[in-house]
Amino acid sequence: MNNENLTIHFKVKDFGAWRTSYNTHEKDRVSAGITNGRVFRSPEDPNEVVILQDVADVSKARTWLTSNEMKSVMEKSGVLGSPSIRFAAAA
Repeated sequence: MNNENLTIHFKVKDFGAWRTSYNTHEKDRVSAGITNGRVFRSPEDPNEVVILQDVADVSKARTWLTSNEMKSVMEKSGVLGSPSIRFAAAA
């Protein structure tokens, strides 16, 4: 059972385009030890996104999230600015 959680908060240009890209990278997330992703949208701004995920290995997940490949994927999928990335252990 995973005892770490990952929250990512960001804005996108177009939610539909971003979601398509997100869905195609499921295997990459699993390889980085990131699973059980739940995507939420702000009711005030449907292009504001929060993802809650479970993390098996924070170090591995952090390395993947900050990789040049991931930065490129986020840019191409329409992520605006730098996402807010937070890790938290279960209490």
